[in-house]
Amino acid sequence: MVGNLSIVLLIKMSSQLHTPMYFFLSNLSLLDVSYSSIIAPKMMVNYLLAKNAISFAEYVTQFFLFSLAASAELYLLAVIAYDRFVAICKPLHYTFLMSKKSCILLVADSYLCASVNAIAHTSALFSLSFCGSNVINHFFCDIPPLHTISSSATHVAASVHFIFASIIIISTILAILLSYAFITAAILRIRSAEGRCKTFSTCASHLTAVSILYGTLIFMYLGPVSSLSAYQIKVMSMLYSLVIPMLNPLIYSLRNKEVKEALKKTLGWKLSVF
Repeated sequence: MVGNLSIVLLIKMSSQLHTPMYFFLSNLSLLDVSYSSIIAPKMMVNYLLAKNAISFAEYVTQFFLFSLAASAELYLLAVIAYDRFVAICKPLHYTFLMSKKSCILLVADSYLCASVNAIAHTSALFSLSFCGSNVINHFFCDIPPLHTISSSATHVAASVHFIFASIIIISTILAILLSYAFITAAILRIRSAEGRCKTFSTCASHLTAVSILYGTLIFMYLGPVSSLSAYQIKVMSMLYSLVIPMLNPLIYSLRNKEVKEALKKTLGWKLSVF
């Protein structure tokens, strides 16, 4: 939370970061804070009080909020890829295509599509029945552990989850891959090696974040979940729900010269004031 909120405050305070890419990045950091706020507090209370209980209503609420944040993050990553495509492949039209209104609409559309996805996933949970074990071998509210203890057939709910997960993951990753296909073609047309490296460096942080997150999600939701042990499911869930949101500020700050320069200027200004 410290890392992501620091990114948000830095972008807000530094005028040189008032660009569409950093507007999207600040929204991405807010979503990463949401991950921590949705999952970690309940998990910590359970461990500290040694009372690992949660009602079905609380389970559904936590799952809905987590699904909303996760889906919105995937759409935002696709939006950032589109922003890089416009900046590199259509620089003369960048100001027009990525106006303030366009950026706000892209973020709003991301949240709208994420809400539809979250509602579909959450609604499917109500088709399940539970009359046996009420012990969930997991540390937060997710799909596979709940299916494991369900006493009813889970194929309908599983199909809904798979279809909507496939739609959001495949559509966003295709948008990202298509954007970077055009970006790669544009970079290869640059004659100087220095120019190619400089242009590619603007995409390096985003590519790193995308590779880590999508690799985990594809393995978790589009792979053969039935073949995974409870321990493997928990490890993969820990990666995309808690570890990746913690790594994103490091990825975007350590690999981004503009962020590092803005941080130095901001800290220098603060020190000079005091």
